[in-house]
Amino acid sequence: MSAFVVTGRALASRTPQETVLENVALLVGDDGIIQRRATCGTQAYQDLQSSETLVRLPADTLLVPGLTDLHIHAPQWPQAGTALDRPLEEWLGTYTFPLEARYSDAAFAATVYEDLVPTLLRNGTTTALYFATIHEDASLVLARTCLKYGQRGFVGLVAMDHPDLCPPDYRQASAQEALDATRRFIHAVRTLPGNEAGLVQPVITPRFIPACSDALLNGLGALAAEMNVRVQTHASESDWEHHHVLERAGQTDTSALDTFGLLRDHTILAHAGFLNQNDRTLVKERNAGLAHCPISNAFFAGAALPVRDVLDDHVHCGLGTDLSGGYSPSIFENARQAVLASRMLESGTNPEILPAKRGLPNHRIDFQEAFWLATRGGAEALGVPSGQLLPGQAFDALELRCTLGSLRLSSQDSAASCAQKIVCHASPETIDRVWINGRLVKE
Repeated sequence: MSAFVVTGRALASRTPQETVLENVALLVGDDGIIQRRATCGTQAYQDLQSSETLVRLPADTLLVPGLTDLHIHAPQWPQAGTALDRPLEEWLGTYTFPLEARYSDAAFAATVYEDLVPTLLRNGTTTALYFATIHEDASLVLARTCLKYGQRGFVGLVAMDHPDLCPPDYRQASAQEALDATRRFIHAVRTLPGNEAGLVQPVITPRFIPACSDALLNGLGALAAEMNVRVQTHASESDWEHHHVLERAGQTDTSALDTFGLLRDHTILAHAGFLNQNDRTLVKERNAGLAHCPISNAFFAGAALPVRDVLDDHVHCGLGTDLSGGYSPSIFENARQAVLASRMLESGTNPEILPAKRGLPNHRIDFQEAFWLATRGGAEALGVPSGQLLPGQAFDALELRCTLGSLRLSSQDSAASCAQKIVCHASPETIDRVWINGRLVKE
């Protein structure tokens, strides 16, 4: 790839509470990293405009950072929008585990992932954190598919060995079997042809504490330290799971994961609705992060993550679609639902309770904060240098059409207004070009 310059209007978050709208010129190096940024009216801007490799964005478009999805169950894509009216135990046992077991067939996996990854790119997801399945070949198919389409992918071979809570036909036979498979998978992803730059990374992935033996959890923690690999898992995601861990381990998910060596730099805890103040402090101390999944939380969590507290405590946090506990592959959809969930948490939902006692005061988040979660928040949590269109960051970006679909952006809109309209109305219809690490992957 050759270096190039992009000019046009750009919207990005400076902080969770501040969004900036500017006419800019960005110099993208041949390594996909933004080398220079200049604003319109400066000499630096004029100098960059004279580039022979200039990409001038049309006046009716807006450049925004690419989106990060911190929680996707890739094999569940075929059942998105299915059985969400059923209890979690039935949803897992009748639908989800039997579907995931089918990925023993790598050819079946290929048909699903060849559909999923391009769908996510059309929705603007430039970085994706995936749960795969327990099957090494099928999970490598997902990694190869990310490489094929140029998506920054973090792919986890799922580890689950507990005989009491895992289906007999869908689990690893022992902790050692799961550890050996995980080690092989880490090596296989890192050495994939075409992955020399590390666009696709392996992730250690215990499904959640109830599905794993202590031996497996201890072993995965040691492996994460030995091989310097990120970790992802579910944590305190529902009443049942949260209390199961309290009874089994005598401590919360967060503390237990820390004991096992799994709460480490850029570990991502999905859902996390039942974390307390001490848990959040520990997450922050370990430089880990949370994946807020507002749609799936509405169906299965039984509670809403207090994102206001998370942001105020300066804990890393982004958004996850949680396909297929969440029905939508769109991070923009989850951003708007994050705003709605916070408003419902603040106001409460039971009209028979007096307003003063019905909700949690001062717990809303606004649309600029939701835009941050969708862009820089998720990238920051995962340790990816992107999400703000700044020098030193990867050029992961979306070109939005300002007046397609339901989106109506005008030249008079402020940065805050643009962020709100985008969160409310952006869709695949409004997304034209998509760049990842400087490479045009959708046009």
